[in-house]
Amino acid sequence: MHNIRALKFLILLPLVLVLGAPGAFAKSTAPSTDGASGDLMPAARHASLDRTIAELLSQHHYRQSSLDDRLSALILTTYLDDLDFSRSYFLASDIAGFEQYRNTLDDALKKGDLRPAYDIFNVYLRRLTERTARIQSLLDKEFRFDVDESLNVDRKNAPWAANPAELDEIWRKRLKHEMLTLILSGKDQAAARELLSKRYDNRLHQARQSSSDDVFQLYMNAVAQAFDPHTAYFSPRNTENFNIQMRLSLEGIGCVLRMEDEQVTVVELVTGGPADLSQQIKAADKIVAVAQGDNGPWVDVVGWRLDDVVERIRGQRGTVVRLKVLPGKAGATAAEKTVRLVRDTIKLEKQAAKSEIKVVRGPEGRESRIGVITVPAFYSDFEAARRGVEDYRSTTRDVRQLLNDLDGKIDGLVLDLRENGGGSLQEAVDLTGLFIGDGPVVQVKNASGRVEIEQDNEGGRLYGGPLAVLVDHASASASEIFAGAIQDYGRGVVIGDPTFGKGTVQTLVDLNRLTRAKDPQGQLKLTIAKFYRINGSSTQHRGVRPDIAIPSVVDSEEIGESAQKNALPWDEIAPTRYRGSRNLTALVPELARRHQERAASDPDYRAFLRDLDFTRQQRDKTTVSLQEKQRRAEHERIENWQRDRENRYRAAKDLPPLKAGDEIPIGKDSAIPDAALDESARIVADLVVLASASDTKSTVVMGSR
Repeated sequence: MHNIRALKFLILLPLVLVLGAPGAFAKSTAPSTDGASGDLMPAARHASLDRTIAELLSQHHYRQSSLDDRLSALILTTYLDDLDFSRSYFLASDIAGFEQYRNTLDDALKKGDLRPAYDIFNVYLRRLTERTARIQSLLDKEFRFDVDESLNVDRKNAPWAANPAELDEIWRKRLKHEMLTLILSGKDQAAARELLSKRYDNRLHQARQSSSDDVFQLYMNAVAQAFDPHTAYFSPRNTENFNIQMRLSLEGIGCVLRMEDEQVTVVELVTGGPADLSQQIKAADKIVAVAQGDNGPWVDVVGWRLDDVVERIRGQRGTVVRLKVLPGKAGATAAEKTVRLVRDTIKLEKQAAKSEIKVVRGPEGRESRIGVITVPAFYSDFEAARRGVEDYRSTTRDVRQLLNDLDGKIDGLVLDLRENGGGSLQEAVDLTGLFIGDGPVVQVKNASGRVEIEQDNEGGRLYGGPLAVLVDHASASASEIFAGAIQDYGRGVVIGDPTFGKGTVQTLVDLNRLTRAKDPQGQLKLTIAKFYRINGSSTQHRGVRPDIAIPSVVDSEEIGESAQKNALPWDEIAPTRYRGSRNLTALVPELARRHQERAASDPDYRAFLRDLDFTRQQRDKTTVSLQEKQRRAEHERIENWQRDRENRYRAAKDLPPLKAGDEIPIGKDSAIPDAALDESARIVADLVVLASASDTKSTVVMGSR
């Protein structure tokens, strides 16, 4: 296995192509191995690969978990969730029948016995076939949209249906909701009915094409996910997709996708990609249809295999792809919107850090110039560095240049790491060094308990002035290493939401090297270590807690490591020795008091909080009305709120107001200010004043090693 130092130039892996729902099966070039009844059966080669993966997980995963009854129960639960997340196909009697496997899957894994996994899948496929026939029957009936009834769209913890009649009622409401969503997006009832009929027929057709390899992929991924959410098995084809994503070289739109409740869902945006730059697509959005070029026909992709959808989205640089998207932030009542994107190769230049200066006037009347450096990712052109290119691009090099450009022009600095999902560990260490000088930055503990300390040895900090680090719930991995170190050294104040909480290290194991098989075997992404701050606290699960809280729309119980199944727990180890300052600790209470005073009185900040609250209410709704009149009123209310919010700020900038029916701009085209960033600049301006008035100096040696 790789040791930790050899991993320093690996990417700290974000959430990636986690395959789950029925539509996520990978294609296989191998033929199916069917039993006499037509059921799918495991191939002989799967037994050997099963044992290899099980051995790797039990012996080399960070958890050091034995293959026992506890793990068997986790595997069964994960597998059933992956097959039927919304509990819309299996019956309670099916689940009761699967209980025979709850404490035996561990023994089956050790023996290479995959029959339980295939038995469960074959039952699922039969239920899917039966349900599709019933769906078509239900679609033949008339739907009344003047009846006052509702649908609970969150069924992940709902009881399993006791009989087919219960499932019929669940599906009647689900189909009515889907049809009403299409009607509100501009289709008439006949067109909506035809689309849904084709959608579910296609879903069944896709599932019936599943091969023995597909079932193996799905089950092995469930086994891996029982260890932790970042461990995964990649089939040969998904290995190819994963490697393309990690190279950031695919010519496409720059989205990381996964299947979620039978729909292609955006997990995250690749910084600098077309989707990110458009600001029209966000994490949690669902892609329901794809069209090629400006005039190509729409192809509904709900229920498709994930890799087939990816192939339609990916394409040659400079070509157009159009997507129909259901906005995730809008919740279950969202209507479809169309997004036009031009495919492009994702380049480091588009990820590059950038700077600006904000002028802030404090209550004392003092005007402060606050620099803002936005760091979207911890990137590095590893290939150029390997070739010895002198001016290769990296986060630290770019930020160093920006700091030099700002030298003498600013009184304080905000480093914006919001939505920064991580990147290079080495860059996190090197960037920290620009602000602390030399010293330890992060501790890394492997499965055997050995701790290695990553530290900056360059010596001499580049910027020593007032500093804030702005984070949110999507700031992960390398972002958390940087923010945690700045906080531990007392070098800057951390502002925003608690961070994501991904404090684990993964490595990729080429299974062909272990099995010596001639056919491609795929890869295992394996969690082998955890990160710890220099104060001994893990960044895993809890993330980095801000000194001053500014909420954001991504602060959700559904986002972050704590929301992931089987996530490794938070813990702590002994701190290491480092030289920190307590000066900032004494100033934080007054900074927080001033922030709260503004939060209570500033009209723009109050409006920001109201907007956040409204957006969260829409996102968190799990029950939707199936009455057309009420749904239209709800859509009109949301549209009016969006337009009124935009017009408030357009008026302040002397821009003409939006009228009913006008497209409401978002992202960089919107007049709405970035309230969290503006308030962070004010907090740093307060820090400038308080630090200059403070004569205390308190540098202390902390830690035990």
